[in-house]
Amino acid sequence: MQFFERHEGGEHAVLLHVVSRQASRAEDLDEFRELVDSAGGSILGVCLASREAPDPRLYIGKGKAEELAELVRATEADLVVVNAQLSPSQERNLEKLLECRVLDRTGLILDIFSQRARSHEGKLQVELAQLKHLSTRLVRGWTHLDSQRGGAIGLRGPGETQLELDRRLIHDRIKQLQERIAKVRRQRLEGRKGRQRSDVPLVSLVGYTNAGKSTLFNALTSADTFAANQLFATLDTTLRRMELAPNQPLVLADTVGFIRHLPTELVTAFRSTLEETLEADLLIHVVDAASDERDRQMTDVDVVLKEIGADRLPRLTVMNKIDQIEGRAPQIDRNEAGEIERVWVSARTGLGMDELRQALLERLSPIRVTVNVFLPVTQGGLRARLIDEGSVLTEQWQDEGVAEPGWQMSLRLTQARWSQWQKHHPELQAYLQHEHAPKTGG
Repeated sequence: MQFFERHEGGEHAVLLHVVSRQASRAEDLDEFRELVDSAGGSILGVCLASREAPDPRLYIGKGKAEELAELVRATEADLVVVNAQLSPSQERNLEKLLECRVLDRTGLILDIFSQRARSHEGKLQVELAQLKHLSTRLVRGWTHLDSQRGGAIGLRGPGETQLELDRRLIHDRIKQLQERIAKVRRQRLEGRKGRQRSDVPLVSLVGYTNAGKSTLFNALTSADTFAANQLFATLDTTLRRMELAPNQPLVLADTVGFIRHLPTELVTAFRSTLEETLEADLLIHVVDAASDERDRQMTDVDVVLKEIGADRLPRLTVMNKIDQIEGRAPQIDRNEAGEIERVWVSARTGLGMDELRQALLERLSPIRVTVNVFLPVTQGGLRARLIDEGSVLTEQWQDEGVAEPGWQMSLRLTQARWSQWQKHHPELQAYLQHEHAPKTGG
């Protein structure tokens, strides 16, 4: 069996865009170009391929692969970027045929993430995702990985192949990174408990990448978070406390932007960052109202929110960039019940900021509830979980005048979180002080 040297990376790229009857949108190619531009690549050519099912060996057919190879030779490209997720063997076979580096969609987004991560946690998460992706690629495609170590006195013999060594080193590093991220996650959890105890609502900005989340974040908080007209301009979650009105503070979180076909492993790697979204009292879904693809982008965001379990949280839609829409003025849209559904704003010019603050005040006012429960001594585990979350306002031990001693507790939490507690701990219903029980739902 012959082996080949894996080609070094490059920035002069040819793009391979594969479409099918189900996904033949031209906007996918435009977004693909933007991703490559965001990674710093120079696009020398584009090869379009139509394929209903991927070829197990090359992803595309042999004829199309030869056409792609000719384009690579003609443009002298040193990189081919494929707008699809390749298997390790497909990536390796294409590299051997094209005689240049091949990068799939996951690898491309990981490269952008590695450039944009600024915080300690963000860098750890990017490295973890990169190593997990790389670990699947260590499969006899690189000649140096079959060289063997050994030869010193007492160590002569078969030794350890470079492939085995690399796998072990990557495994050890992944374990180390997971431990560090877990530590950061615990620190983040402590900060979240403090916010919950102080009864300060958390509002999280979500939306398609480049919808203007960071610009809106800056407009509301007077912060200086980096904002630019590019995909994934912001990667790290940023938190700022702001005064929505006198004596009505909130914490606003700016999160990583979503994108169509966001690889599942990236969602998993950034789960601890996205927990700021999961724990939010209210989501602000920022939409690029001037985009021709806004409806599709909104649907794509809904898909990611469902993946991370945030699809049932209260949500306010903010239609941004109205300065790019002729005749569109700031306004609040309400449904037939009079509830706020959308706010039209321009974060860049400041149009609609007063309307947005009004909408936030209205949406946040009923969002937290107080619940009184009596937990018998047999429910010590449930009590510990409630305390650990930071939902307990007051607690008093009671052992007189009751059938069983226990804890009289007053809880303060969001309506959505209370619904989750009831769903996962149905036994709570038996311990409610019904005369003080809140309405559930919403």
